[in-house]
Order: sequence, then C-alpha cells, then structure tokens
Amino acid sequence: MNTTPTPTVAVLRTEGRLFTRELGSLFWIVLFPTALLSLLGAIPSFREPDAVGNQRVVDLYVPVSVLLSMIMASIMAMPPVLNGYRERGILRRLRTTPMHPASILLAQVALHAAAVVASAVLVIAVGRVVFDVPLPASILGYAVAFVLALAAVFSIGALITAVSPNPRVGQTIGTIAFFPSMFTAGVYIPVQSLTGALRDVVVLTPLGAAAEALNDSLLGHFPDLLDLGVVAGWTAVLALLAVRFFRWG
Repeated sequence: MNTTPTPTVAVLRTEGRLFTRELGSLFWIVLFPTALLSLLGAIPSFREPDAVGNQRVVDLYVPVSVLLSMIMASIMAMPPVLNGYRERGILRRLRTTPMHPASILLAQVALHAAAVVASAVLVIAVGRVVFDVPLPASILGYAVAFVLALAAVFSIGALITAVSPNPRVGQTIGTIAFFPSMFTAGVYIPVQSLTGALRDVVVLTPLGAAAEALNDSLLGHFPDLLDLGVVAGWTAVLALLAVRFFRWG
C-alpha cells in the first residue's frame, strides 16, 4: 500500500509547520481579536443594556472581532508570505515540478482560514462565558454570512498579492487597505451605530455588509439578502481581478 503523500498534502504539511512557527501572525489572528473584545468588555458602559438599539456595545463587538481576525489573516499576514515566495522565485520554479505552485496558494488560504475559524470560536466562547453575549440564534445564517465574509476578505488579500510587484509594495498596499477595512468592519465604531449617508455607504462595502449579516444572525434573523448579495458581489469581482492580475514570478 502506497503511503506516500500527494504533492498537495505534502505542501500543506510543510506550509503548516512553517505557519505554526509564525507566532506573531498567530497572535494577531487568533488571540488579538479576543483580547480586544475583553478590553472593550471591561468598560462598564459597554456592558450596559440597550446602548445601541436592543444590544450592548460588547454584543456588537463579537461579530466585529470575528471580522478583525479575517482582516489580520487575509490582508496583513498572508500577502507578505506569498509575495516573498514569488520574489524568491519559488512559485516560478514549482511550475516545472509535479508540485504546482497553486498548491502553495491553496495551502496558505486553508491555514489562514483555519486560524480565523479558531479565532472566531474563541471570540464567541469568551463573549458568551465572560460577557454573557448570546450565541448566534440563527446558526445557518451565521454560517452563510461567515463563509461569504471569509471569501470576500481573502479575495481582498489575493488581489493585494496579485498587484504587488514585491513584498515591500505589498506591505504598503496592505497597510493602505487595512485601515479602511477596520473602519468598515466596525472596529472603530460599530456599523449599527452609524447613521445617515455614512452608514449607507459603509453597508455597501464587503465588510460593512458582512458586519450587518453577522449581527443579524446573532439576533436570530437570517441575514438580509441584500447584505449577502453585497458580500457575494464584492467577492466575485475581487476574485476575478486577483486571477486576472496574478503573476507566478
């Protein structure tokens, strides 16, 4: 019986070992969102009922913290790794071997997505146990919104990787994209607290719509189809652009 791993499995194992050594990335993806939630939850006024609509501020920051983990993984952590591989010619050389470079891309997405899932579980658990934040009442709605949000944010990271000629430029582009992403996800001000034209604009962004969809699921409603459509539409456009402009070397 042949027990030799396939090229894709071998790449996943190798990338997994390298990924677990990146303690800085793991901290920002897995632990920092929960640390932020805990810090904000320690503020007494953020635990007061009916602070925003029928929710406390700490309730609003559970889905925000989940989105923050996605931003850290896809915009700040993954592009530098892939841009470094491309600059060193690793992706180009792998095209001449049975181990296609696409395997590295898939492995990186899988590993960073797994870290986001672990972070989301931790955020939801701490929110529930420490701050009595209700669990998502619409499990199906939360799962759909989570997967779409994950796809959208990783599409942003893929596009950053695609248009970056080297890691230094990629880091600059990632930093530029990072702060607007944080704002539209509600890290600075929860989307539900915004009003007027600003809110109308934010909910048309992928992260703003995702924040609304995740929060709706927390309240027990299936996410608004318009919000899901916005996230899905952005995902399709960003993914197509990433494929169009991606270079192996």
